Amino acid sequence: MGNLMRQYWVPTMLSSELPAPDCDPVRVLLLGEQLIAFRDSNGKVGLLANNCPHRGASLFFGRNEEAGIRCVYHGWKFDVSGTCVDMPNEPAESDFRTKVRAVGYPCQERGGIVWSYLGPRSSPPPLPDLEPNMLPDDQVVLTAIQRDCNWLQGLEGDIDTSHLGFLHLGAIDPENTKPGTFQHYTVKDRAPRYSVVDTEYGAMYGAYRPADAGRLYWRIAQFLFPFYAMIPTGVLGLQVLARAWVPMDDEHMLFFSMGSRPSVATITAVNAPATRNRAGEDLLPNRTDWNGRFRLAANAGNDYKIDRGRQRRREDYTGIPGIHTQDQAITESMGPILDRSTERLGTSDVMVIRVRRRLMEAARALAERDLTPPGVDRPDVYRVRSGGAILPESADWLEATAELRQAFVEHPQLDPAIAG
Repeated sequence: MGNLMRQYWVPTMLSSELPAPDCDPVRVLLLGEQLIAFRDSNGKVGLLANNCPHRGASLFFGRNEEAGIRCVYHGWKFDVSGTCVDMPNEPAESDFRTKVRAVGYPCQERGGIVWSYLGPRSSPPPLPDLEPNMLPDDQVVLTAIQRDCNWLQGLEGDIDTSHLGFLHLGAIDPENTKPGTFQHYTVKDRAPRYSVVDTEYGAMYGAYRPADAGRLYWRIAQFLFPFYAMIPTGVLGLQVLARAWVPMDDEHMLFFSMGSRPSVATITAVNAPATRNRAGEDLLPNRTDWNGRFRLAANAGNDYKIDRGRQRRREDYTGIPGIHTQDQAITESMGPILDRSTERLGTSDVMVIRVRRRLMEAARALAERDLTPPGVDRPDVYRVRSGGAILPESADWLEATAELRQAFVEHPQLDPAIAG
């Protein structure tokens, strides 16, 4: 699966983590590699292997200066591509510098995200056309949160729609919701039916349940290779949101949320004490170690600040404050890597099953036939949206929502209040 991931550009960090030229380097754990990110004097981002190719000292302690990072052990200096540009402990007449490179990966910045390509191509493929990552910077809201479990556990939470009516809305009674809204229909019928289809970019589901007379409420969501999800929290046609579940290693991930301002609330700040993210959860100050970035203040060490009193009084289904924290508690509670052979999957898990199958088929096709995975060379297939819609019972959901699922299309006639 790691080779599959390396065919794609990977969201690596927030641009704000490298706030200025020649700022402090940052340790980055990505796809099992220990890497050092830095922004050079010209504002370009470099991502190099942690160990200097000379004697293995960590470049984290390097001097970020004059368009390169200089190892403090012997002064060897590397630019953002990994080229050795200075070797001051070798004789001036030596050409040894031209024979040495640090392992370095191409980086691009777009939409407040630093993207990296860790794959085999000398010329990387294009970045995916993810709509929220292509908006003007002042219209984009970003969140990053680390999670201590395998990336697939996080992703599968996003494509499991039935848990919404329990984990997040389990304490809400239908009579306490506004009739005619998505929330009302969700808590009135907590067992949706499903339709799942393969797509050029991955897979899509439509989960449906009764709305008012003769109509159905559909929640339509996307899986996009290799680790993206578009969840159906808003109105289809209005919601502009994508979420990435990026493997740091087998047992840790970084979750990135990219959305337009109408789709999400306030932007996450970086490195501030008790920073509050867009969903209202508090973040601890970032540390400089490999696993020290974007950690929730509510975590396994304090049982995610569960309030058993609120849970017993049925004021909250879980007693855990915050939707993201509820998700994090559950997926981390499965352990670092869940043994899937112990699961008993039902009809509500049809999208989880389909996505696992798609991932395994693509990984095998790459390994056995060198077949390029879906979406690598087709950035346009990522131009899709997710969300909810009310449709007549007789409607073909794919035909009826085709235009609403297209990115970069305005629908001013739609009312966001229907989400409830």
